[in-house]
Amino acid sequence: MIKLTRFDGSVVAVNAEMVKFVEATPDTIVTLTSDQKLLVLETVDEVIEKVIEYKRLAYTSQPQKVVRSGEE
Repeated sequence: MIKLTRFDGSVVAVNAEMVKFVEATPDTIVTLTSDQKLLVLETVDEVIEKVIEYKRLAYTSQPQKVVRSGEE
């Protein structure tokens, strides 16, 4: 998930995998694969950076072993 800021200042968490495209008209509009559109304060470049960072973390980091109490 990436956090984006709506024009009213509220923060919305968006599934980065669902971003279809981002455009500046001049305001930034994020279109999701469902064709829902979000008007956000971030620039196109900022949204792209957030999606890239999300994918970098999601797909390149090594999974960590989860140790539950009582297990070794």
